Amino acid sequence: MFDIGFSELLIIAVVALIVLGPERLPKAARFAGLWVRRARAQWHSVKDELERDLAAEELKRNLQETQSLMRKADQDLRSESERLRRDFERMPGDGDEPADATPPAPARDDDAIR
Repeated sequence: MFDIGFSELLIIAVVALIVLGPERLPKAARFAGLWVRRARAQWHSVKDELERDLAAEELKRNLQETQSLMRKADQDLRSESERLRRDFERMPGDGDEPADATPPAPARDDDAIR
């Protein structure tokens, strides 16, 4: 953020000592420290909130992608199932007999003698 070196801090301290005097300088330093702590706490709060929002957006995007993939897989499965059903229905059977028809009884030996 700011690049403040030791020499700049020393100049600020000397100017503050001259302007405020030795009696009011400790009180002003505590007050400045309080405001710096509050500003940092506020900055961290905003930063944490932004990070949570970004994480929530990423999770939402991943969920939407997963839902899209699941819908596509469901569509593919349904279309393949329908295709297999049509292919099965088109398969030639063992004849034109219905499936529940009983086959003719085999000839017995006594019928052949008569």
